Amino acid sequence: MANPTKDNLFVLISSLSKSEKRQFKLYVNRLGDNEDAKFLQLFTLLDKMKSYDEDEILKSKIVTKQQLSNLKAHLYKQILISLRMNPINQNIRIQIREQLDFATILYQKGLYKQSLKILDKAKGIALEHDEKNIAFEIVELEKIIESQYITRSISTRADELTIEAMLLSKHNVIASKLSNLSLQLYSIMLKSGYAKSDAEMQEITTYFNNKMPKYQYENLGFREKLWLYKAHLWYSFLIQDFLSCYKYSSKWVALFEENPQMISLNPVWYIKGNSYLLECLYLIKHKSYMKEVLERLKQTIALDSFPKNDNLSSLYFLCYYNSKFNLHFLEGDFEGGLYLVDEVIKNIKKNEDRIDEHHIMVFYYKIACLYFGTGNHKKCIEYLKKIIENKNLTMREDLLCFARVLSVIAHFDAGMDYRLEAQLKSTYDFLIKMNELHEVQREMIKFLKNLETIYPNQLKAEFIKLHERLLIYENHPYEKRAFLYLDLISWLESKIQNKPVALIIQEKAKKLVR
Repeated sequence: MANPTKDNLFVLISSLSKSEKRQFKLYVNRLGDNEDAKFLQLFTLLDKMKSYDEDEILKSKIVTKQQLSNLKAHLYKQILISLRMNPINQNIRIQIREQLDFATILYQKGLYKQSLKILDKAKGIALEHDEKNIAFEIVELEKIIESQYITRSISTRADELTIEAMLLSKHNVIASKLSNLSLQLYSIMLKSGYAKSDAEMQEITTYFNNKMPKYQYENLGFREKLWLYKAHLWYSFLIQDFLSCYKYSSKWVALFEENPQMISLNPVWYIKGNSYLLECLYLIKHKSYMKEVLERLKQTIALDSFPKNDNLSSLYFLCYYNSKFNLHFLEGDFEGGLYLVDEVIKNIKKNEDRIDEHHIMVFYYKIACLYFGTGNHKKCIEYLKKIIENKNLTMREDLLCFARVLSVIAHFDAGMDYRLEAQLKSTYDFLIKMNELHEVQREMIKFLKNLETIYPNQLKAEFIKLHERLLIYENHPYEKRAFLYLDLISWLESKIQNKPVALIIQEKAKKLVR
């Protein structure tokens, strides 16, 4: 029996809406006498299954084991064709490519004039929507046709097409170089994480400057500007310049607001731009603007003109709920954020085929932090355990690190001494094995290592000492990020002042003017 998340055909059928399933059946019937077609029978059977079961398919006698692979491939293709014909999926990009296909067919039939007419119209639409890659393809086909069919009405036609091709090629080359740089910077983030020293920051800066193509900003189109802002954003994240992160994520979102027709054509990048902007606002602790951006995004998503599909729904879910958690953390309103837990767990189950494990674990960590803030340490530990026992988070060592540290603190605060010793040992061992420990982590190792030898009447003094040692790193260029995962400073202050950690954070939040 195959894993339902691994069988692509089953996952595709499960993702279809009722209207899409209805349209598929209508599409099949339009093909001819297909009521008894095997692929339609297979579709109906798979649609009824709760999980993929190959044995059940073979028992149905629809298809033999030897034929099953080919039949599944055929059904998969027919579903995609049906989806392509669905008006919901007919965005400008698909419409332009369809016109290019029509023009190619007319050209192959020798109907040059008709083909050129369609190409000219399609090219205008492509340029209007900044689809320069498709526009370049159109111009290349126009050049081929013009070489066989001379339009004497325009004597300079060859020169015009040559100039168009050259300009489009230049724009496409710049866009390609900027997208390559953006992708490479993102790859560095995944592999190495943020800059941890002056040497690393210099290395990243040199790489960024060397790979940045030469350009004139006033000549850049929408697409080139978008990739330019992405590249600057990832560079700013890598060197932990959060104000620059805010600057370029703001430019990203503003680019869409200045070109509203691009929102429906590039909805993924619109949501992602807002997602990064909201994260940056959290990093610089700008609560009021966070709320404003989140509300504006919510209103845009709700518009009839905004595309609706499962991919966009899952992306919006990640953006919206991450931002809602962050707002509650900034305000210290942990109790008020508890309603998010059920909503997030429900949406994780709903979108489990479209959300990667990393994002799920991040949600678990945020839920754990929420429970920690309310003083519900058992629930906090329950969600942290899901992260600590996960064996697939190879690229998120930082998340595993702070999940373990918070787990020790939660066990300590809950008075679960009988389990604290084992927690301390496993956390200490894990932190020692970590690559390139930060100073904040080193201080935590020292504190955790000595925790068992500290008498209860000495605890407050030890908390004060640790607080003093960590406070110097709160605004350190390479150490400050550690406090975004776990507000150790506020936790220590809660112990020193004998106040709930939520109250400490709330008092700090009131002092923020933004």
